Amino acid sequence: MSSPKRVIILGSTGSIGTSALKVAHDIPDRMQVVALAANRSVEALVAQVQSTGVKHVAVTDAVAAREARQLLPADVTVFDGAQGLVDLVRAVKADMLLVAIVGTAGLAPALAAVEHGMDLAVASKEILVMAGESVMNAAREHQVNVLPVDSEHNAIFQCLEGHRGKDIRRILLTASGGPFRQWPADQLATVTVAQALKHPTWTMGRKITIDSATLFNKGLEMIEARWLFDVSMSKIEVVVHPQSIVHSMVEFIDQSIIAQLSHSDMCFPIQYAVTWPDRVSNSLKPIDFATLGALTFEAPRTQDFPALDLARHAGETGGTLPAVLNAANEVAVDAFLHGRLSFPAIWQSVERTMAKHQTIAHPTLDQIIEADAWARAVALD
Repeated sequence: MSSPKRVIILGSTGSIGTSALKVAHDIPDRMQVVALAANRSVEALVAQVQSTGVKHVAVTDAVAAREARQLLPADVTVFDGAQGLVDLVRAVKADMLLVAIVGTAGLAPALAAVEHGMDLAVASKEILVMAGESVMNAAREHQVNVLPVDSEHNAIFQCLEGHRGKDIRRILLTASGGPFRQWPADQLATVTVAQALKHPTWTMGRKITIDSATLFNKGLEMIEARWLFDVSMSKIEVVVHPQSIVHSMVEFIDQSIIAQLSHSDMCFPIQYAVTWPDRVSNSLKPIDFATLGALTFEAPRTQDFPALDLARHAGETGGTLPAVLNAANEVAVDAFLHGRLSFPAIWQSVERTMAKHQTIAHPTLDQIIEADAWARAVALD
């Protein structure tokens, strides 16, 4: 048997990162964690260093980085700041970079990993939403794999194994529908932060939980799927599936549909991304269909939740517009979480920002970053 895959985890103290560490513990002969990165959760990071024995970490928050240096052993190197993520990737010999940090901070280290010949395991939507063309072109140039960790994209990846792209008729991304799936449209303006943070099936960070409530999460996933699987936006659809057991489906030109099913546990897609193309036994919970009962599906309410249509427009337009959508949404979600915007104002702010933007086709990385900064500046005007 080959040696374990050496993996760097960016965002190790978040929900994806902690799940990845569970996977590493479950399959130590296949996965070895060699470096960790966090923003400011120093105590959790220190505990992770103790359990994994890694000698390299990055802490992006400056105050937290100083605290980490005081608490960690002298033989553990601590990189700091946004550049610290890139420096960590360049300093550590690894086979794979797992990007599980929210926002745009994962883009530079992801590209650095590709240039160093590492496979990318992508759990951060922003990387491919903002710079899908650049990232996928770089991956092809350096002959590395980009492996999806999102449960939906990992499901599609599994469904497509052994099939040709020209045989795809539709990609069907499943969505839980969020906590307001059945709310009347005229009540959405009354949504509170506490209500929006109660996701019906997944336990996630605050930002992605709000994105799931607005359906922007699924809109971002549509754009991500366009780049991961090299299909047009017209072939990507969303179907609401409240049980979150069918993680996505692919319909082929012969009308056959292949679906991937598992319990709502991020350990499933993380493990497959790490062990691919192999399948490895584990201690995860299997599905009991008799206990599970019914699986239901319904159309998304795009008129009441416009995020899907906004994302489709951004994905079809391409260029810098997806970066603008992503940045404007981040700013609007933060404003909602701090009581400065109503729930519907999230997508209203994104729509206004997109309408003001002059899209640049086939942008450079600098132009993408400039568009991101522009959108953040004008999103709440």
